[in-house]
Amino acid sequence: MDWLRGLAIDEVWRAPDLSSLVAQQSPSASDCSAPADPAMTPVDSESRLRDSESTSRLPPDVERAEVEAWLDDHPDFTKDFFMRKATRQMIDAWLLSHAITQSLQESCLHRHATSVPGSRVTSGSVTPVRKISAHEFERGGTLKPIVSTVDGSPTFLTAPAPEPAGAGRRQRCRPRAELQLLDEKELIFELVKDICNDLDVCSLCHKILQSVSALTNADRCSLFLVRGEKESNTRHLVAQLFDVSSHSKLEETKRELRMPWGAGIAGFVAERGQTVNVADVYQDPRFNQDVDASTGYRTHSLLCMPIKDSSGEVLGVAQAVNKQGGSRFSAADEEVFASYLQFCGIGLRNAQLYERSQLENKRNEVLLDLARIIFEEQSTIERVVQRILLHALSFLQCQRCQVMLVDESCQGTFSRVFDIEADDLAAEDLESRTVPHEGRFPVNVGISGRVATTGRALNLADVYESPLFDRSVDEGSSLRHQSVLCLPIISPANRTIGVIQLVNKFGGMPFTKNDENFLEAFGIFCGISITNTHMYQKATTAVAKQEVTMEVLSYHATAPLEEAQRLQKSPVPSARCFNLDSFAFDDELLTDDDTLRACMRMFLDCGLLERFRIDQLVFCRWLVSVKKNYRAVIYHNWRHAFNVCQMMYTILKKAQWWGRLGDLECLGLLMACLCHDLDHRGTNNSFQAKVSSPLAQLYGTSTMERHHFDRCVMILNTQGVQILNNLRPEEYSRLVKVVESAILSTDLAIYFKKRGRFFQLLETGAFDWQQESCRDLLRGMLMTACDVAAIAKPWPIQRRVAKLVASEFFEQGDIEKNQLHIKPMEMMDREKKDRLPDMQVDFIDSICMPVYKAVASLSPALEPLVDAVEHNRRQWEQLSRTPSPPRQRTQ
Repeated sequence: MDWLRGLAIDEVWRAPDLSSLVAQQSPSASDCSAPADPAMTPVDSESRLRDSESTSRLPPDVERAEVEAWLDDHPDFTKDFFMRKATRQMIDAWLLSHAITQSLQESCLHRHATSVPGSRVTSGSVTPVRKISAHEFERGGTLKPIVSTVDGSPTFLTAPAPEPAGAGRRQRCRPRAELQLLDEKELIFELVKDICNDLDVCSLCHKILQSVSALTNADRCSLFLVRGEKESNTRHLVAQLFDVSSHSKLEETKRELRMPWGAGIAGFVAERGQTVNVADVYQDPRFNQDVDASTGYRTHSLLCMPIKDSSGEVLGVAQAVNKQGGSRFSAADEEVFASYLQFCGIGLRNAQLYERSQLENKRNEVLLDLARIIFEEQSTIERVVQRILLHALSFLQCQRCQVMLVDESCQGTFSRVFDIEADDLAAEDLESRTVPHEGRFPVNVGISGRVATTGRALNLADVYESPLFDRSVDEGSSLRHQSVLCLPIISPANRTIGVIQLVNKFGGMPFTKNDENFLEAFGIFCGISITNTHMYQKATTAVAKQEVTMEVLSYHATAPLEEAQRLQKSPVPSARCFNLDSFAFDDELLTDDDTLRACMRMFLDCGLLERFRIDQLVFCRWLVSVKKNYRAVIYHNWRHAFNVCQMMYTILKKAQWWGRLGDLECLGLLMACLCHDLDHRGTNNSFQAKVSSPLAQLYGTSTMERHHFDRCVMILNTQGVQILNNLRPEEYSRLVKVVESAILSTDLAIYFKKRGRFFQLLETGAFDWQQESCRDLLRGMLMTACDVAAIAKPWPIQRRVAKLVASEFFEQGDIEKNQLHIKPMEMMDREKKDRLPDMQVDFIDSICMPVYKAVASLSPALEPLVDAVEHNRRQWEQLSRTPSPPRQRTQ
């Protein structure tokens, strides 16, 4: 609780009133009749709260002890306060300051550091050192590999091991005197119950030895368990419990004595699987007398037998020492001992399986913790590698950890080498140390080079016996290499991007198979994390480039202020002067400046600038910017957008729909008309899909229309042309939706989807001006009617515009034919230009005439549009019947 008190006190003193914090967690007087503390009366409680109130603003150095005492008296509040207030930094600091193991402390004594201060820890920069280490997993032998393969892909997922029956249930151990009163069958029965109900290895072994002592009348017993793997020739014996007597307790007999395989009587029995019964061990050359010398205990007689599982595999060795009342253990003792140990083998195997299942759960926790720690920091390669090194160093308990990354450009050298030693955990600059310590050196040199080039791990118990090790590395250095474990770092693309290397495991031991398994997991996480960090950095760079590009585009796409000021100062003629309110309007004689002034007149006549508090200079700059964002293509240029806006203005005026639709929707329609073809490239959606253009990849459907709308929004959000700044949030949101729906409606694919519903509403008389869905359909039909309005112009204008449209289509067809080597559509095939009249008739019948008749049915004022379309259809039909003059043959 020391760390919690330290954290909580500062939080308490930041509060304006300590009593308010107490009140938040304590029941009120109306809710509880008894005081929160049973030892305090209500009067005492109130008095203590008043004292807290009176002293809550005293300096911490005076009242710190009282606050700490109060927290001690209220553990429930303290715990709840921590759960609500503790930050990630606090937890990481606590883990760091409490998780340094004893072996690590001993290795750092010359640095007079016994723990890492938590005050320097910041979340996302320093890895908290785990309280668990890889050494804990050695108790269960070698676990199955962490990384397995499913369908050719590495995976950390493993099938959960079933929990043995009786897991977690412990039975009371009978005293020796009680056990001696039982006969042999009853003893065996008691032991079987212990084996079934106790799956903790140490506890079960202690019961086994005390029972053996009672059965054989031995002075004391010991039990050695087999560790390591037979296949890798790493088996050895570990004295799990040593010198267990009738009065010893479990905690007193725990000892981790390591014995070589085959050494001593115990080693002989484990290796051969044979029983040894000796009356005087000092007459047996196999006996190791150093044990008696170190303990001061004199061994005389010894009965040593192997413990085997059901398959005959030796799990351990049990020893009964010094037969009481006799010189040696009898044959009956051997028989009882042997029959008992058969049950022991089963119990030990179950206990080991259970222990392995527990370790498997812990290992999963390690992997989850590792994934969290690594992937929460992906800002830079340096920070990611630093966190990996710190975690690997503390978990795998070694003196040094290195990560060497292969140079991306040449693949022949290590470009960056990161190196952290155990002593560095107490270094003051550890948090800020992210720069690699070494420069470039060839990949094909030394142990790390061999791993990088071959992609295979190396585990060397003594590097001086390997020809790959360069002994000059240790010259002049305080670190002497002994054991090395080096594994490749593999990217998700199955490419070696570096190596991770551990040096000198603590205790002078070689790195085990478990260490290899865990380091392989570290390597995989490291590869994924480094790759993700590379992608993150590339994405960040791409976003930065995009922002710079957008800034440049906005600057060049926005009209200069001088042009807007010149437009604002120029006189704006009346709508009659421009003939703006006529269906027969023709822009041929107007200059570009005249078109801008005509647009201003339309918006001024509608009162939109005043209604929505749009600054006139800002509006002028917006108009000029919109015009500037149209490309110089043959037809879909600024003049086309201007004519579409003029037709929308005329329809709204003639049909008197301004009052029905409202100012906001009419403003949206006029803006949509001016912006509906922004940045048009002279090609249609089909062409964008054929060439797989960036626009086609960015937008799935209505490619060009969505691009037009995005450009419209970009201009509206550009500094200096934000004409909608004075709209209320709900008005702005509504207006943008109207503009978006209107611009997308100019896609003929969407027009065909909408018009069936619109025609049905008109035929059934269900069209309702009050319903938003009906008005949305109408706005879509009006956009199409205005977009193709050239078909409703007088015949000379119609024919001139039709030729412009055909010319633009033919240019697209030429590109498809000559560059893409595909056959263009008939309307875009220059060789089929003689069929233009027929195609125009089809265009009128399928698209134009239905929409003009539909909108005219809502207002008789629009009937002239239908008449004009019918007249132009007759003209095109007549041209289609007129035979074309024969083409002259070129010489």
